[in-house]
Amino acid sequence: MAFDEGLAMRIREQLSEQPGLSERRMFGGLAFMVNGNMCAGVLGDELMARVGPAQYQSALVQPYAREMDFTGRAMTGLVMVSQDALAEDDELDAWLQRSLDFCLSLPPK
Repeated sequence: MAFDEGLAMRIREQLSEQPGLSERRMFGGLAFMVNGNMCAGVLGDELMARVGPAQYQSALVQPYAREMDFTGRAMTGLVMVSQDALAEDDELDAWLQRSLDFCLSLPPK
């Protein structure tokens, strides 16, 4: 599965100053890792946001967000966000901040 290079570039730009940032091909897309933990990613033309279990339900009620059900089962803590919700950089930044907040709460790998 190909992924949206434009969205990947926008994520790179917004996370560029984050220490411990790396990229890894994962789930047929591109994952952005911080300190070895998956933070966010791009699948197709959507953002994959790792918000964690505590923020999962509140993230799902946001416009254009849905469960990540890559395997046919919802993956608690991960949401998919449609490009319709990411038109502006501040909207993307808000989703990335949710993901980064959770990721930075985890121990480094």
